[in-house]
Amino acid sequence: MSNPVIETILSRSAAKYYDPEAILSDDEIRDLVRIGTTAPTSFHLQNWRFIAVRSPEAKARLSPIAWSQPAITDAAVTFIVCGQLADSSVIPERLAPLVASGVMPPTMVPEWEIPARDLYMAFPQRQRDEAVRTATFGAAAMIYAARSLGLGSTPMIGFDDVAVHREFGLTKDEVPVMLLSIGAERQGNWAQKPRRPVAEVLDLV
Repeated sequence: MSNPVIETILSRSAAKYYDPEAILSDDEIRDLVRIGTTAPTSFHLQNWRFIAVRSPEAKARLSPIAWSQPAITDAAVTFIVCGQLADSSVIPERLAPLVASGVMPPTMVPEWEIPARDLYMAFPQRQRDEAVRTATFGAAAMIYAARSLGLGSTPMIGFDDVAVHREFGLTKDEVPVMLLSIGAERQGNWAQKPRRPVAEVLDLV
């Protein structure tokens, strides 16, 4: 079982060392986010936001509240990957392009909105769980896109979420799920680390 997509996935590893002189253009950053936003989301909520920390000034703001991890200052960009609490009221707006393009009939919109409301509205933990799931799917797509472009990536959970929330103006319904550094690598990074055997993690039933 092998093709270029699978090889990209199997060869990915978290980068530790980046070329601090290498940059990504704003268009390249936009392309990475565009790819990330093709990931699946519940009821097509698309409940995410990406803050691209790429200027020296912004990196200097992020670094001390993210354990001063070298990737933040050395990588071309570090994304603050935010999930937004699941909110069924946005579904008509998010589905409008599907209706306008003829993919979805208008009568189907409430068939999505009503069960989403029942699933999330009275359940704050489910709202937050969905925010984390959504942001993680988007970040994963960006990680593999970066690898396919010859770039390194480093997902990080080492940061002060309260400080990030404050310093970068997150709204009350946004959860900073992870930091994701992306940039050109320099020598010294490891290959992908061995994983547990499939037999230990798979049950066939």
